[in-house]
Amino acid sequence: MCLLVAVSAVRSSGVARLGVARGGLIFIGRVDIMSKNILAFSLLALLLFIAACGSKTSSVDTGKVIKSAPIGNLTVTLSSPSGQIKHGGDEFFITFKDSSGKSVDVGAAALTFHMPQMASMAPMNDPATLTTTDTPGVYHAKANIEVAGEWQTQVSYEGPAGKGQTSFSVTAQ
Repeated sequence: MCLLVAVSAVRSSGVARLGVARGGLIFIGRVDIMSKNILAFSLLALLLFIAACGSKTSSVDTGKVIKSAPIGNLTVTLSSPSGQIKHGGDEFFITFKDSSGKSVDVGAAALTFHMPQMASMAPMNDPATLTTTDTPGVYHAKANIEVAGEWQTQVSYEGPAGKGQTSFSVTAQ
């Protein structure tokens, strides 16, 4: 809890006091140059203190949703700035949320793009590298998807939110 402190500076030739009233700041007493400097410094320190007490919420702009799917008792969402997954090197986000829409720290998470064998082409598995962000439950991902087309996205997690896994299809452009 932050406390608002009344500041007073005392000098032999005068007194400067900063009072806090409902309508704002009020000045009481005689103010000379030295007291003004002390008062200005005190006011700056007070404002910095108030700013430091503010809520520190960090959120990551994950872009447009590509696809969401249930995973355990959570929802996993794949998103990117363009709203698409692209073949070749691509960066995107994966977010885990609870039923109220709040992101949830799931601990260790993994994502792999899988394309089954087709004719003479061997099956492909392209894992993504996930790194945490400042927002728990939101991961920055990088993957090198070999070819454009439909891929099965396999997502799993294990950690403070328990354990879960799911699979859903996405189309890489």
